[in-house]
Amino acid sequence: MEQLAFFEIPSPCIGVCQTDERGYCQGCLRSRDERFHWLSLTNAQKYDVIRLCNQRRRRRQLAALKVMQSHLEQERAALNPELNFDLIEESDKVDLDGFELD
Repeated sequence: MEQLAFFEIPSPCIGVCQTDERGYCQGCLRSRDERFHWLSLTNAQKYDVIRLCNQRRRRRQLAALKVMQSHLEQERAALNPELNFDLIEESDKVDLDGFELD
């Protein structure tokens, strides 16, 4: 059963009406169908579209954060090569095969 709404649910459009490579609006993150059919959707469907847009926004922010962290790690490694353990040469590694703890 759908809950009664006393006020119209406003469109999430923020006026940035360009699509990205996946077909979502860069401003509100709605798909083409979600944008075109907004006025004919029920309130429950509109709430669902808004929920989906929020999920898309969080995923996009998380992906951007991961890219930023990767860039920071690369910059740190370039500035402090002695702390970059991924670049250790095989000849610099210590052989611990014969080492035993008593």
